[in-house]
Amino acid sequence: MILRHPEWLALLPILLLAGWLLPRFNLWRPLRLILLALITLTLAQPQWRRLADGIDLWVLLDSSISAEKPMAKGLPEWEKLLDQSKGRDDRIHYLNYATEVMRRGAEGAELYERNRQSTQTGLAIAQALTFAQRESKNRPARLLVLSDGYSTEPLTGIAEKLTRQGVELDYRIVRDPEPTDYRISALNVPTRSQLGEPFLIEIQVRGTRDGTFPLIVLRDGRELKTTDVEVHLGKGLVRFTDRLGTAGVTHYKAIIQPKVDAHPGNNIHEAMIEIAGGPRVLLLTSYLNDPVAQTLQRQGFTVETVTDLRGLRPGQMAGAKCVILNNVPAFELPADFLRALDFYVREQGGSLLMAGGKKSFAAGGYFESAIDPLLPVSMELKQEHRKLMVAMAIVMDRSGSMGMTVKNGFTKMSLADEGAANAIRFLSPQDLLTVFAVDSSAHEMVPLQEVGPNREKMESAVRRIESTGGGIFVYEGLKAAWDKLKTAPAGQRHIILFSDAADSEEPGDYVRLIDEIVANSGTISVIALGERSDTDAWLLEDIAKRGKGRLFFTDKAEELPSIFSQETVAVARSAFIVDPVKTQSSGGWFEISGQKLDWLAEADGYNLSYLRDWASQAILTNDEYKAPLVSFGQRGIGRTAAICFPLGGEHSDKVRAWPKYGDFLQTLVRWLMGEQLPPGIGLNHRIDGDTLTLNLMHDAEWEPKLQAKPPRILVAHGTRAESSEELAWERLSPGHYQASVRMKEGEMLRGAVQLGGAALNFGPTLLGSSTEWAFDESRAEELRQASKSSGGRELLDMSQAWRSPQTPRFTDMQNGLLLTTLILMILDALITRTSWQLPVWAFAGWKPKSTSPLNKAVIKHQKRLLEPVPGILPAPSIASTPAVDLLPEDRQRRFDRAKRR
Repeated sequence: MILRHPEWLALLPILLLAGWLLPRFNLWRPLRLILLALITLTLAQPQWRRLADGIDLWVLLDSSISAEKPMAKGLPEWEKLLDQSKGRDDRIHYLNYATEVMRRGAEGAELYERNRQSTQTGLAIAQALTFAQRESKNRPARLLVLSDGYSTEPLTGIAEKLTRQGVELDYRIVRDPEPTDYRISALNVPTRSQLGEPFLIEIQVRGTRDGTFPLIVLRDGRELKTTDVEVHLGKGLVRFTDRLGTAGVTHYKAIIQPKVDAHPGNNIHEAMIEIAGGPRVLLLTSYLNDPVAQTLQRQGFTVETVTDLRGLRPGQMAGAKCVILNNVPAFELPADFLRALDFYVREQGGSLLMAGGKKSFAAGGYFESAIDPLLPVSMELKQEHRKLMVAMAIVMDRSGSMGMTVKNGFTKMSLADEGAANAIRFLSPQDLLTVFAVDSSAHEMVPLQEVGPNREKMESAVRRIESTGGGIFVYEGLKAAWDKLKTAPAGQRHIILFSDAADSEEPGDYVRLIDEIVANSGTISVIALGERSDTDAWLLEDIAKRGKGRLFFTDKAEELPSIFSQETVAVARSAFIVDPVKTQSSGGWFEISGQKLDWLAEADGYNLSYLRDWASQAILTNDEYKAPLVSFGQRGIGRTAAICFPLGGEHSDKVRAWPKYGDFLQTLVRWLMGEQLPPGIGLNHRIDGDTLTLNLMHDAEWEPKLQAKPPRILVAHGTRAESSEELAWERLSPGHYQASVRMKEGEMLRGAVQLGGAALNFGPTLLGSSTEWAFDESRAEELRQASKSSGGRELLDMSQAWRSPQTPRFTDMQNGLLLTTLILMILDALITRTSWQLPVWAFAGWKPKSTSPLNKAVIKHQKRLLEPVPGILPAPSIASTPAVDLLPEDRQRRFDRAKRR
């Protein structure tokens, strides 16, 4: 027997002492002494210890893709041996694990099959312990791991969990005979380096055989170095230096190409390095000699100017405090860069400035784009601001590839249909529209007609377009559309071609046809589903270029509705007003600067837009529109601004001649960049397996601030802000916080630690290689050590898996003691109320002699109890008190006396 709370036993002598000092409570009566002992013992929660019968065996099966073959060979035999050696009271439970953990036979097996690119052994053990604690109550449990031992996550804390729960872990390493395999085990670059500073790049190669083979190193997708790597005694090493002249994040990729290799999945390794150049401005411009760059540089800003817009990467935002879009169209910017701007501003505390021009705002295709919600102005279409009547034709690809379902559950075709319906919604009533669905021929789905009275019928018709198989004959679609538009009575004729970038067939004599279209005031824009590297992307690019329209590439069909909207608004709306306009100040500039600014009196032209309710404006047009020319506001912890007149190029003469041009720009940009974070706090990160660990370190001055408002940490998976999540901090010690997040192969991760209105940013970073094929032997050693610490062992004979850990089971005695106490309390109350008392020896089973010392002591104690208490009770009669021990003749006389009464 054990006592869970033995400290309660100290209560018993205290009660006995109280009974001696306060005799009127009669605590020394035998029955009450027993009650006191029982109550004290019950409070101590005694448990009876006995060994449990049977054992629960939890078998963890490595179902990851790298362990598939060796597990398939041995598993049937192992399961048979386990069943044969199982005892009558033993139970067995199977758990399959890879990226996730799933019980055998559970629902969702199809989804589980798609998540086998990692080996989460630590997660599986923790889940098995949870199951064992819930389902193996009062029974001993063991864990058996069948795996190749190459976990993709560290097994930190697993040994402690096993020991705390009293569960032993056995394991068996399951591997194929060693094949010829080469892999890149590491691509080491510094996490951060200074601008122009040389740094070392080290590539480590491992192999099971000696050999020599090519090694290729790419920097931001372009070949940097090609050399041969020699593997000798299982190891190879290549070292070289590099230096970078631009700030931001640079992406390195190393690739080996051995002729014989068992696992090509581990032949690639990637890494990123951040080049720190101080706070800087990232200027994206369509001008070769942008006056914005020259002006800011004269004011002391570090400006990185980018004119090759297609080569932009989200990593270039790292270290930049402000991104300026100076008259660049949305369709020329990579989609992942545009999507990354939302998280950059809202969560990382960055800033965004858009300047006006014919390729900016709605005219540049930013309506309903990824950054539309960030801007302090809206670009919705209003009737009074539309262009002259437009005749538009939409040519829809309905080939077999459009029938595929994407992540949101819709087919590509249905999303393209929704995009065409959006285009109809944004056209004015007097506009003309026709729609063709194209496979091997063109099928007229909506005849050329006015939108106004037919809008609902048109939307219904395009939403019914379905994929019918085959490819898309591009020439047939363009020719059918132009045959309808060329005779239309409209001031502008425009064709939108939607097509698969990997399946656009039969271009025919498209060059001659497009020349005819352009010569007759027609234009062609292309919405391409796919990437620029796809087989037919060149054709679609050439069609858009020759057709003097816009080109949109997207590999995410979910974006099609918004792209159709952007294109329609750019075509159908007078988004840029070319006439000079007078200006007037609104006073909002004092929210940015305390100094008054002498504004320009007139602007050469401007992008028509409308102020959002959360934004402020500093200057607006003095015309019928009263449109904002300079506006700004807060988005998340970042800031955004819009300058709706051009800062360079066409329609900017008066602005560039404005004497306060430089003061205006530098004041606005400094406000956008925000305040510098005070010193005394820093952030570092490291990748261990597929786990990114973040460490936030701070000095004592930061402690009160963080206690008043704890830091928030947010990470974004990929480029979309909606894929971000908030992590939980663990406070390891004063001045040290830690958090971790699991990464996916090939997925970029970036984040920010928010400290009030400022942020410490990290990333972007990515998982350097496929950890599933890394075969890190240290992970197998971690499994061995965890097993040893728990009392387990490597299991070579499956029949020994049922070895009982001799786990004791404890039966609670509290209920029985409470019942006994209740019975004795009732008996004590009965004796007290009826004056019926039992002799003291009735509880011991023997009758003492009247002359025994014990009997004399009891009689003496009873006499003392009968003594009067002054001022409370009279002295009771001795005759009314039954004797403790009477001789036979005395008992007879008392009986006769009672009978006569």
